[in-house]
Amino acid sequence: MMKTRTFFSLILLFIGFLQTQAQTTKNPFSGDIRRFQQIDFAHPPKPNSILFYGSSSFRMWTDMQQYFPDLPIINRGFGGSRLTDLILFADEIVFPYQPRQIVIYCGENDFADNDTLSPDAVTDRFIHLFDLIRKKLPGVQISYISMKPSPSRWHLAGKFAEANLSIEKFLQEQTNTTYINVWNKMLNKNNLPDSTIFLDDMLHMNADGYKIWQKEIETHLLK
Repeated sequence: MMKTRTFFSLILLFIGFLQTQAQTTKNPFSGDIRRFQQIDFAHPPKPNSILFYGSSSFRMWTDMQQYFPDLPIINRGFGGSRLTDLILFADEIVFPYQPRQIVIYCGENDFADNDTLSPDAVTDRFIHLFDLIRKKLPGVQISYISMKPSPSRWHLAGKFAEANLSIEKFLQEQTNTTYINVWNKMLNKNNLPDSTIFLDDMLHMNADGYKIWQKEIETHLLK
């Protein structure tokens, strides 16, 4: 039975590779997606793992497995991605893995790339992704990490907070979901972003920032 599941997963990965070759020729993330698929062909990931799917906060968490050593982790973060990109590539780098849980971090770039975008629009994008996953993987646990209070994007804090709240409320009405709030833990005593947990760009986190994430995330992961 296990051999059959592994063979089926490899077939899905191969099909996804062919689909991606066609649809990502002019997509800015085509290189990232091909790299993921090359990794998958060389080292097929185990079904029933925990998939981290999102933007550069995952991509730059290169030692993620060390933070959760007892769990099977697949990190598929690609920098600059928006929720619309996660929707676009779900067939290629979500469904073939047959994960038991999907942890999503995305939304910051949606706002940063379009200053007219409303929190409702970003929430709708997330719901679209959620519904897509639920249709293909009805039993999977879906977890969403709140958008973080990045110092370089503090001017968008109001939109981030409003979208976070809307997504949290949506998830509370669904089954097999969790909302992971990292926002409050990343603020200092003045309720401003704690600059000491960020890199010089004031957008991406250093090890201290990821330690905060580890503590908030690990209790939500399926053992």
